[in-house]
Amino acid sequence: MTEEPPKLDYRIGIGTDIHILVPNRPLMLGGVHVPFPAGLQAHSDGDVVLHALIDALLGAAGMGDIGTVFPDTDPAFKDADSKGLLLDVKEKLEQKRWQVVNVDVIVHLEKPRLESYQGQIKRSIASLLGMDFAAVNVKAKTNEGLDAIGRGEAIGATATALLHLKYKRGL
Repeated sequence: MTEEPPKLDYRIGIGTDIHILVPNRPLMLGGVHVPFPAGLQAHSDGDVVLHALIDALLGAAGMGDIGTVFPDTDPAFKDADSKGLLLDVKEKLEQKRWQVVNVDVIVHLEKPRLESYQGQIKRSIASLLGMDFAAVNVKAKTNEGLDAIGRGEAIGATATALLHLKYKRGL
């Protein structure tokens, strides 16, 4: 008799997001308000960090993407706080027994400089997901003057997430 292979219990997801900068709008990155004269234009609060992270989490769990779960055609999500969207996704993951192991985020932007905000963003993400601060990584990269990000017209983010499936005893 041949043994069955072990059940897949780890999955990786990747997510991306980009929004154009517009004046007189708060800039939210990773659930943190970053003082800047412009913010991100979007149906919700435009937090590209949390949007990319949500996409990474949903992708890892095979649960679609942010646009499917929170469509921008739904007035309920107009100016939505992305922290609430992430908490909703966390709850959906927990219902399916997925645990977030770690996340890694790259924020693509020319300005503002994020050195003094990276720790706050990490703390925000760790708190929202109920995970260890050390399991969250946030990096900031410029586009060296290339494309809309490089010209300072937009901010983007890329995120990866590793999930672990918690089995119930006896399964």
